[in-house]
Amino acid sequence: MTLDNTLTQLLGISLPIVQAPMAGGATTPALVAAASNAGALGSLAGSALSPQTIAERVSSIRALTDRPFAINLFVQPIPSPDPSEVEQAWQRLAPLHEELGITPELPRQWCQPFEEQLETVLELRPAVASFTFGILEPHQCQRLHDAGILVVGNVTHPQEAEAWQALGADAIVAQGAQAGGHRGTFIGRCEDALFDTAELVEACLDVAALPVIAAGGVMDGYGIAALLAIGAQAVQLGTAFLTTTESGICDAWKQALLEASGETQLTRAFSGRFARGLPNRAMRILEKNEASVPAYPIQNALTGALRAAAAQRGDADFLSLWAGKGVARIRPMDAEELIAVLAAELEQAGGA
Repeated sequence: MTLDNTLTQLLGISLPIVQAPMAGGATTPALVAAASNAGALGSLAGSALSPQTIAERVSSIRALTDRPFAINLFVQPIPSPDPSEVEQAWQRLAPLHEELGITPELPRQWCQPFEEQLETVLELRPAVASFTFGILEPHQCQRLHDAGILVVGNVTHPQEAEAWQALGADAIVAQGAQAGGHRGTFIGRCEDALFDTAELVEACLDVAALPVIAAGGVMDGYGIAALLAIGAQAVQLGTAFLTTTESGICDAWKQALLEASGETQLTRAFSGRFARGLPNRAMRILEKNEASVPAYPIQNALTGALRAAAAQRGDADFLSLWAGKGVARIRPMDAEELIAVLAAELEQAGGA
């Protein structure tokens, strides 16, 4: 097994490792730059950031590294929900707001404008732009290529891999069911796209000729080696980086990860889209009405004040504690140290 392949050459990285873009504040410029400096591909989660903030974060990243990195966006329109649905969902959150002692106002916007975010990415010209929750229009993909930006699409089902290949993407991220955070499914139901990571990699390789980046449940170099052995050209790790020194998540979230037994759960309760995380009190309360939770990004915006207040108070019972199935094996250390450990384990596993 060699670490040098078509994808690592395309990305300009020395290790077949991608630090996952994780919305929610984890991917600070320091984390992205540290991952890239260590030979992996650092990734900035831009989905929840305004175009101006994306530009500011990229400026900070470039002050810390001259290595390639990625920017990730969610492909989504700005919704126009039924006001009565919003009001009902807001009222269901009222007891939790009262318990935390906050009286928030309804959100002023549901999500950041994707088209404007994309224009910013085109201006910034990162090495890679990756996309989740949907698929680009052909002209958008072409514009990215014309700007010299590699296009990577997130898939949870072989049918989505075929769609990204038909579009002309450069690579795909195969997001297995073990992955923490939001499911990226954009064709069919999420429940029909819960493949084991290795199974999904093999299925995508059967239907598409694109390089595959495997994602989901990997916490060490031995797991990376196993996925490279079946044909993945790189492996993306998210949960493994959440407790690094450079991670921007709040202390209560980090502590919950360090104390986790390994139990995780898929839920729509916090955001309106299935996501995997640690079960807690807020999840249990909100899931009583999960069937009537508005779709993402409505519910995600509605619970924003609740999650922000919980983070400020250090109360993990009211946070969305996103984490993958391998969380019990998490290791707190500097990001560059973690990548060095992953590389050593990969070499021990026969990946060099």
